[in-house]
Amino acid sequence: MRIRRKKNLEARIEACKENFIYLIEEEKDAREVVSKQLDYNELFNNSNPTVLDLGCGKGRFSNTLASLNPSINVLAVEKIDNVLITAAETAKEKGIKNLKFLCLAAEYLTRYIPKKSIDNLYLNFSCPYPKKRFSNRRLTNPKFLKVYKEILKDGGFIYQKTDNRKFFEYSLINYTQNGFYIEDISLDLHKSAIENNIMTEYEEKFVNLGLPIYYAKIGMKKEND
Repeated sequence: MRIRRKKNLEARIEACKENFIYLIEEEKDAREVVSKQLDYNELFNNSNPTVLDLGCGKGRFSNTLASLNPSINVLAVEKIDNVLITAAETAKEKGIKNLKFLCLAAEYLTRYIPKKSIDNLYLNFSCPYPKKRFSNRRLTNPKFLKVYKEILKDGGFIYQKTDNRKFFEYSLINYTQNGFYIEDISLDLHKSAIENNIMTEYEEKFVNLGLPIYYAKIGMKKEND
């Protein structure tokens, strides 16, 4: 479904320019590799740990995570500027300083995120792309897991939540087959003893409908494991 373009989008983006890092279109010529590695010390004006929220949408999770944890930096990534502006405007309104937004598709992360620089990565209700022919677009497809292994620090974790059981099972299989291990898992998050859970917009909707939320905490195996 096509998202209706917001009114005055360019002006609203300009008003939030301190929150946006880059606002780019996906490079049309894949042969031209652009690399603009971020400097977190310069970006956030501190040396705190940095976590990444991939596919942040309207930003409820990112904004809450950052406001509750001022000792970490939150980098929120979303490829649709028309959606991301809502998250950025919320951060600006609340005066959240440890949250920045990167308008970018996941396949280009390594062009901007330095190697082994992300402490934790969050995948909240990523599109499951249920049709098999679109499986390469799923954010837990092996091609994306390879990217996460590059940018995650040793000892870092992936935290995943979804309402789609088939996508969850697909993800778990790919984790275990591509150098990751399952640290924790829940087939019904809101009936489990998981502490400090931050609800997303989708999560609240699904919980109100009585649907289970599938959760996993995923670690990276050491090279010699």
